[in-house]
Amino acid sequence: MLFPGTGSIHMLFMRFAIDAVFCDRELVVLKVVRGLRPWRMASARGATVVIELAAGAADDLEPGVQLVL
Repeated sequence: MLFPGTGSIHMLFMRFAIDAVFCDRELVVLKVVRGLRPWRMASARGATVVIELAAGAADDLEPGVQLVL
């Protein structure tokens, strides 16, 4: 799931962990949070896009990678 215009997410009321990828407006990865568990929050300074992926799907991503959609 892609959330434009935000630099943070919360996992309130969720039942499973996810991977969260924080990007700038050019979709350059700023931070990757792997295995974000329920009832937790995450954010990244400078992020304007958050991409939620299934847990483990962001294993190959690192900060500095340019994403293409």
